[in-house]
Amino acid sequence: MSKPQTVDEYIDGLSEQRRELLQQVRALAHEVVPGASEAIEWGHPAWVHPSGTILFVTSTHAQHANVTFTPSTREAFDAELADFTTGKGSLKLPYTRPVPADLLRRMMEFRLREHERDGVLWM
Repeated sequence: MSKPQTVDEYIDGLSEQRRELLQQVRALAHEVVPGASEAIEWGHPAWVHPSGTILFVTSTHAQHANVTFTPSTREAFDAELADFTTGKGSLKLPYTRPVPADLLRRMMEFRLREHERDGVLWM
């Protein structure tokens, strides 16, 4: 199978469990950052600000999906992320748990503000 060229192609190639989680994240992204465009960056779905800066990226793995923000966005929510595995800027979302929609919404809003107000670019 060839590499996906669009987010739709990426999602269409996923198992049901992965597709469902990613569709929930995608719906939140459309709600929070309606002006962002979708793109495939490094082989994964990304949401890109009209300025051209990546806001966040998602990726799917065997047991979880990642939503990757800037380290500053992830760090701003450290207190609320104690129950999650995190990385430099990423948050692991196990397929066996409900998507933390409110938390993701607030992280997306923070990321948008830090870019638009503070000029924070992608890593």
